[in-house]
Amino acid sequence: MLIRWLPSPADYHETWEAMKAFTAARGPETPDEIWLVEHPPVFTLGLAGKPEHVLAPRDVPVVKSDRGGQVTYHGPGQVVAYVLLDLKRAGYFVKEYVARVEQAVIDMLAGLGLPDARRKPDAPGVYVDWPRPPQAALELAKISALGIKVHRGCTYHGVALNVAMDLSPFTWINPCGYAGLRTVDLASCGCGIGLEEAGNRLARHLERTLTARAPAGALAAPAPAAVE
Repeated sequence: MLIRWLPSPADYHETWEAMKAFTAARGPETPDEIWLVEHPPVFTLGLAGKPEHVLAPRDVPVVKSDRGGQVTYHGPGQVVAYVLLDLKRAGYFVKEYVARVEQAVIDMLAGLGLPDARRKPDAPGVYVDWPRPPQAALELAKISALGIKVHRGCTYHGVALNVAMDLSPFTWINPCGYAGLRTVDLASCGCGIGLEEAGNRLARHLERTLTARAPAGALAAPAPAAVE
């Protein structure tokens, strides 16, 4: 699996077109890739996205995408890992793929001192307790969102991890279609890690988890196929 950083900040629409072109051109022997990128501010609507979930876009562009899910925000201080994977060659289906991506993020966050990172039933992505210890947790806050597209058995789009960013644009939308969903980043959780290091760690965990030959059903709580 090849891992590479795209020149950043990278235009969302251009990156999306590049993913589609790569997927359309790939053959049975094409190596899988992970593209790491930081985008300028943009809201993206998935196939299930409802415009009313974009509450006040202000001067941030809104792009209708072909990934699964609702609306999310990408911007400076967030690393996005686009996973270009041949599922047929990997030997598992979409639900297990989603579970593996989530597990890679959970494992990475545990290594950064966030052992409470976990899934939330019926709400794809990765969440942490908020507020942070020693205060008593009152809610789950989202730190990572994912959205995928499968074409001819191959994935594109991927997973976003909030590292150290201006989180206010998340309050201008209903993140992932959930009104009032709190969004946090690694910095607000006390993890002082740079974007490049976070991206490299995320890519290594994704590579390890996606290429592991785990038996079917070994990963916990697969999420629905159309996710964000």
